[in-house]
Amino acid sequence: MPDSRKKRQREPYQLPAGRHGLSRQFVVSNQRERILAAVADVCSAAGYAAMSVEDIVVTSGVSRRTFYDNFSGKEDAYLAAFDAVTQQLLERVGAAYAEADGLVAKARESLAGLLSFIADEPTFADMCIVEVMAAGPSAIERRNRTMTAFAQMIEKAAADELPKSKLPPQLTAETLVGGIYEVVYSRVLQGRGDELPALLPDLLFSVVLPYVGQETATSLLKNERRRSKPRAARQAGPGDS
Repeated sequence: MPDSRKKRQREPYQLPAGRHGLSRQFVVSNQRERILAAVADVCSAAGYAAMSVEDIVVTSGVSRRTFYDNFSGKEDAYLAAFDAVTQQLLERVGAAYAEADGLVAKARESLAGLLSFIADEPTFADMCIVEVMAAGPSAIERRNRTMTAFAQMIEKAAADELPKSKLPPQLTAETLVGGIYEVVYSRVLQGRGDELPALLPDLLFSVVLPYVGQETATSLLKNERRRSKPRAARQAGPGDS
C-alpha cells in the first residue's frame, strides 16, 4: 500500500536540513528572528493569554529545544519581540523627526511615520498595542517607556523653538501622547488600523494646538485636510462613488 502520510513541506523561511554550509551565527540569528516573527503572528491571531510555546514552535518551524535555547518562556519571547518592533518604530519616527525642521514639521512627520507604520504592520500593531495589556507589568513598562520617548520628542521640539514663557505645562506632551495612544488603540482593536493615516490632520491639530495656538493650529488643520483630499480621491478610484 502507498504511504498516505504527507511530508511536511519546508516553509520558505526555514533553513535546509542537514549540511548546508551556513555559519552557526547565521543559523542562530535566523532561528531567533523566526521565533520573534512567530510570536507576533500567534499573538495577533490568538491573543497573548491563549498563546503557548507550542504555538510559537509550530509557527516558527524550530524545535522546542531551539526555542528554550533562546528564551525562558513565552513572556521572555514576547518581550524580545516587543523590543524588536518598538525599536523599528522608534527608528522610523526618529528619522522623520530628525529630518524635519521646526516644531510643526517635526510633529507632522513624526506622526505620519507613526501612523503609517501601524497601518502597514497590523500584526505588530496587535501585538504591541492591544496585547501588551495582557502581557504583564514588564510589557506595560516597556510600552510606557516608548510613550515617554515620544513625549520627549515633542517637548524637545517645543523647547528648541519657543521661549520658556510660551511653553505649556510640563504634562502637556505626556497627555497628548496618551490621547494619541487611545485613538490608535481603539482603531487597532477594531481592526481599523488602516484608517489611521487619514487621521493625521486631526491628530496633528491636537498636538500643535497647545504650542502654537488656536489660529495657527486651525490654519494648519485646513491645509492638511486639503492636502489629504487628492490622495483620498486617488485611492478611491474613478469608479467609486
